[in-house]
Amino acid sequence: MANSAIVGINWGDEGKGRMVDLLTDHFDVVVRYQGGGNAGHTVVNELGKFALHLLPSGIFRKGVVNILGNGVALDPENLWKEIEDVTSQGVPITPENLKISDRASLLLPWHRELDGLEEARLADKKYGSTKQGIAPFYSDKYQKKTILAGELLYPEHLREHLKDLMEWKNLTLTRVYGAKPVTMEDLEVWIDVFCNKIKPFICDTGAFLRKAQADGKSVLFEAQLGALRDLDYGIYPYTTSSNAIAAYAPVGSGLPSAKIDEVIGVVKAYSTCVGEGPFVCEMFGEEAEELRKAGFEYGAKTGRPRRVGPIDIVATRYGIHVQAATNVALTKLDVLSYLDKIPICTHYTIDGQLTDEFPFPSLLNDAKPVIEYMDGWKCDISGVRNWEDLPEAARKYVEFIEQNIDCHIGYVSVGPERDSIIIR
Repeated sequence: MANSAIVGINWGDEGKGRMVDLLTDHFDVVVRYQGGGNAGHTVVNELGKFALHLLPSGIFRKGVVNILGNGVALDPENLWKEIEDVTSQGVPITPENLKISDRASLLLPWHRELDGLEEARLADKKYGSTKQGIAPFYSDKYQKKTILAGELLYPEHLREHLKDLMEWKNLTLTRVYGAKPVTMEDLEVWIDVFCNKIKPFICDTGAFLRKAQADGKSVLFEAQLGALRDLDYGIYPYTTSSNAIAAYAPVGSGLPSAKIDEVIGVVKAYSTCVGEGPFVCEMFGEEAEELRKAGFEYGAKTGRPRRVGPIDIVATRYGIHVQAATNVALTKLDVLSYLDKIPICTHYTIDGQLTDEFPFPSLLNDAKPVIEYMDGWKCDISGVRNWEDLPEAARKYVEFIEQNIDCHIGYVSVGPERDSIIIR
């Protein structure tokens, strides 16, 4: 199979993990190329139910090599805890099936603390951070104030570098926020308890990927979050701090020469959003709570109730274009089975003017959704595996979305399990 990327089209939480888990059977290598432990991919397969945050979702497939690329915010503490959790459920994780780029920067202990301190300072103007240290991490990375994973292999150099960074960062912790300084003793514990555990997985993944490419191996690039959380193209400043778009995959993976042949954009059959920021199609009250419960919409990382709404054609079409998606996986269609009438956000209005263009971020709070309704199907579709066996109303709903987002819907998910999928 050709090189592919699986990416989010909306605000994240679209179901990318279940699609990676489904499709990894066709790939040799799976690479996470950006983001950190601030969001989760929920995967359900014959081994159990897993909430992954840093591990690539191909970790469950025998013979697949999983890589954490140089664009990832590598948190040794969260990664090691996740490895322990997954292996405790019978999934083997070794240096043969998990490799960490030696050029990935480490999320350091003070990044999470700074994240929480800044959100507290912002108070009611907060960005909705999960407080996993992602924004402070990427800020430091671009200031060249982080540690590369490969430095863990050179302990004397590592400690000198950490000492310099600690002295610099303590100025911010103590003078700006009035917090306690970090000590070298704190860092020694962090190195011993977490960093040393992940050292066996660290290697030159760029060399590995170049050889894989030369040998004709197929690579699946796995993104975190979605287009509307992308730092450059999302609902700034309520975005993540990295590029979640497919175009960044070659850079963040460690294989800048990669050609991506297919971009599979994942879209929920309705809209969800974790965190702050404008969400034009948002539902409220009893209607929202009913949809939230039907879809069990609570954050995989935070447990926070997700904001919910109907599928947003305007935002989805924009995400398709930003991601250059060539195929769409529509997930959680089964969740809508309880509805008599299914709402769809088909357009926006701004100052009374109808628009089909996703607005500049400053205008989003003034945008109002235009809602249309389609007939529901009112029956359980979770056991359906063939397109023709779906109720007519369900097929019409999928076809309406496809016609309006300018992209073929090749996969329709009707449940969380690996085989709960319809391929068109």
